[in-house]
Amino acid sequence: MKVGVLSFAHVHAGGFARLLAGMDGVEVRAADPDTDLAAPGEVRGRAFAEEIGVDYAATYEELFAWGPDKVVVCSENVRHRPLVELAAAHGVDVLCEKPLATTDEDGAAMVAACRAAGVRLAVAHPVRFSPAYRAVRDAVRSGAAGRVLTVSGANNGYMPAGARRWFGDPALAGGGALMDHTVHLADLLDDLFEASSAEEVYAQVNNLLYEGEVAAETAGLITVRYANGAVATIDCSWSQPRHHPAWGGLQMQVIGERATVEMDAFDQKVHGFSETARTPVELPYGVDLDALMLREFLFGPPVPTSGSIPVTDGDAGLRSLRIVTAAYESARTGRSVRVG
Repeated sequence: MKVGVLSFAHVHAGGFARLLAGMDGVEVRAADPDTDLAAPGEVRGRAFAEEIGVDYAATYEELFAWGPDKVVVCSENVRHRPLVELAAAHGVDVLCEKPLATTDEDGAAMVAACRAAGVRLAVAHPVRFSPAYRAVRDAVRSGAAGRVLTVSGANNGYMPAGARRWFGDPALAGGGALMDHTVHLADLLDDLFEASSAEEVYAQVNNLLYEGEVAAETAGLITVRYANGAVATIDCSWSQPRHHPAWGGLQMQVIGERATVEMDAFDQKVHGFSETARTPVELPYGVDLDALMLREFLFGPPVPTSGSIPVTDGDAGLRSLRIVTAAYESARTGRSVRVG
């Protein structure tokens, strides 16, 4: 199977390319011609491909002439639409980094283009594949937790503009921490509630963290009311300090009529302290969520069952994006906003 990686702009692009290159029967080629937005010192293009050990095409046209079976889009958020539409025009299934787009209009156009071309559009939300989330999902779907009343979620992390400067530019990223970190939890709730629609959003944001370093908001808290009656809060801040040994995490507490269920998607770790370096140490173990997501996108679930969790599709990605855009309107106006 031939898999193309379109752009190295996203911080996950290198990891995705390495994982793909390590899969049996998968041949990887990358193209990253749009390096005009790279900041000084950021390694992109052919140099980055050589660094991670994957083949390189000088242009997207050259990559599609190679005949990929599937592609992964890892560009700046604002450039998702043209690359997804390019993949659709070539009849190639596409996995797009999250968020799907920076506007509802772009997201809807991407879904429509892939549907018209008969190709699969998926969105990179690997947390769906966490064993911790599967346990929560099973407890809710089986009825063991009872009807869900409220959900409290947090997706915190480093400020990614330290690795790729465009993350802190609202024109390129579509926003800041709210755009970057709301969608993972919104996607989990979309799956957990079986696409029960989000109806209303209230949000507040600020730029107190890393004040003066980036133009985008660095902290946010949103409240979402769903059609099934559940109310969820999402902390989407870039609040992980730079000295912390891990980039961040994702936690969720689901309160039902019969039980409360909690998860931590990334705490499969042994925690300790290095006497030599005089710093905390975290040694991860367990599954690689990105690898599980990529394998499902390429090959489908290893043993398809009624409980299989698929990669997020374009429609679900668009629903999560609409929560984000409503949250920005709420933060701007100070009022609750209906989700479009």
